Amino acid sequence: MPSLKDLKNRIESVKSTRKITKAMQMVAAAKLRRAQEAAEASRPYTERFNAVMGQLAASVGGSETAPKLLSGTGSDQVQLLIVMTAERGLCGGFNGNIAKLAKTHAQKLIADGKTVKIITVGKKGRDAIKRELGDYFVDHVDMSGVKRLGYLNAQDIAKGVLARFDENEFDVATIFYARFENVVTQHPTAQQIIPSSFDVAEEADTTLYDYEPSEEEILADLLPRGVATAIFSALLENAASEQGARMSAMDNATRNAGDMIDQLTIEFNRSRQAVITNELIEIISGAEAL
Repeated sequence: MPSLKDLKNRIESVKSTRKITKAMQMVAAAKLRRAQEAAEASRPYTERFNAVMGQLAASVGGSETAPKLLSGTGSDQVQLLIVMTAERGLCGGFNGNIAKLAKTHAQKLIADGKTVKIITVGKKGRDAIKRELGDYFVDHVDMSGVKRLGYLNAQDIAKGVLARFDENEFDVATIFYARFENVVTQHPTAQQIIPSSFDVAEEADTTLYDYEPSEEEILADLLPRGVATAIFSALLENAASEQGARMSAMDNATRNAGDMIDQLTIEFNRSRQAVITNELIEIISGAEAL
């Protein structure tokens, strides 16, 4: 049975931990608001951009002059997986869920005889899949020095991916990230970005447009931007998801610390009561002996 001093030290230690987790929860809440606003503000632009690109892609169809980013290489043998996670932990299952989705996808491709290459964005994702899939790593993007996400960050990643595609290093590229819904829910998502694919909604605008220059030329110019836009949107969604998951995790940790303090306090009081009782018994026994 621990001594009173040990229990008291442990209570103080848990109280210190609770202060830290509470502070981290408040910081995450402040960051979440900004990250959520940025992610939600980017969605209308991304959706409208994809709608326009979808109309252009549909008009081009299977044309032989279609840009390579749209038509692809004609093969899906070499798959590039871009796993986007956080640089820091203490955010619940956020990093683990994305890494799990990427690992499952990679293992399925390997089982099908495909060649897999992996680019990691964020240290935690790299650490999570390094043991099982470390031999497939081809690059890593360090985001630890980025204080505030901008389009240039996504553009830098996109340039590297597009350069590899131009050099025929892969056939299909897929990004893995978490789409933010709310503080409690973040959905691990896999999205193919090369070759580009766009869903044209049934209620989409049916107006016919004449394009100048041609659809192929417009697509050739906009498709690389589409890759960067998809990556930027994923980074923003990830940032909001990370802070939401961290806020939730730190809230749970704070509550658990409070419960542990209550239990330790009860144990401390019982132990102190037992010590006092023993001392009284010893005093009474000594008095009776005299």
